[in-house]
Amino acid sequence: MESGPVGQVSRVSQVGGTVLTDGPGPHMVTSADGTGIAYDRTGAGPALILVQGAFSTRTDPIMAGIAAALESRFTVINYDRRGRGDSGDTAPYAVQREIEDLRSLIDAAGGKAMVFGGSSGGALALEAAAAGAPISKLAVFEPPYVADSVISPIPTYEELSALVEQGRRGEAVEVFLTRGAEMPAEAVAGMKAQPFWAGIEAVAHTLAYEAAVVGPGPVPAHRLAAISVPTLVLAGSGSSPRMQTAAQAVADAVPGARVHRLEGQAHGQLDPEVLGAALTGFFSG
Repeated sequence: MESGPVGQVSRVSQVGGTVLTDGPGPHMVTSADGTGIAYDRTGAGPALILVQGAFSTRTDPIMAGIAAALESRFTVINYDRRGRGDSGDTAPYAVQREIEDLRSLIDAAGGKAMVFGGSSGGALALEAAAAGAPISKLAVFEPPYVADSVISPIPTYEELSALVEQGRRGEAVEVFLTRGAEMPAEAVAGMKAQPFWAGIEAVAHTLAYEAAVVGPGPVPAHRLAAISVPTLVLAGSGSSPRMQTAAQAVADAVPGARVHRLEGQAHGQLDPEVLGAALTGFFSG
C-alpha cells in the first residue's frame, strides 16, 4: 500500500507499468508487518531501487549522489531502511522483514524493479533476490562478508543488540567499526570527538540488523546459488583484501555473475558519479 507524504496531496499515474507519484517526499509504503517505509522517488524510466548500508539514510550525500547520477535514465527509489531516517521499526527484528520492506517498494514501483545494494545493503539485496523477490537485475557493491578464514569474525547480532539494550550504544558503534568495518581504533577515537558522533549513536540499534543480514561467517553460497537474474558485483580497486575476496566469492556463488572493478574507489570512499556510470551501463544493457 502506498501513500504520499502526510499532509500532502499527490497525483499518481501509471506509465509503462510503473506507478509514478508526484509531489515532495518522503513518500511512504506500508510493509507486510505494518511498518512505514519512507522513500524518495526521482527521475523517469525503469524502476531502480537503492538499498543503503550501515549508518546511511536516503539523504546521506553518497546515497543522494547515486540517485542524482541515475535519475536521468531511471525512476530511482531511494529509501530509508527500517529503524532509521523517516522509516518506522517493529520488534522483533528479522531479516525476512527487511526483505518484505523491499518487496513492498517493488510493489509500489509496479511489481518488478532493478535493485542496487551497497555494502550490507548489497547483502540484503542478495538475500531478497535469493528469496524470489521480483528483481529483474541486481548490482551490489562489496557486500562485507568474511570470506577469508584468517580474518576475525565480525560482531554478531546478539553481541551488538545486547550492548544497545544495556545502554552502551557508543560501545556498540566502536565494536562495529573496528571489528566489522576494519577501522583503526585511533580513528574511531577521533570520530567520538566530532559533532556527528551523536547521530551515529542514534542508529546504533540498526547495526545489529546489519550483522544479522551479513552473518558472522562466509558468503552464503547455498542461498545465493538460487539467484537467477543478471547480477553485477562491484568492487573498488582501493578496497581491503577482505572486501576484494568477498566480492569475488559472491560472484562465484551467483550463477552467471561477474565482478567489475572500480578504479580508484574503496569501501567508504566511493564517488557517486563513478558508481553511477557503472550502474547505468549495467542496468541499461
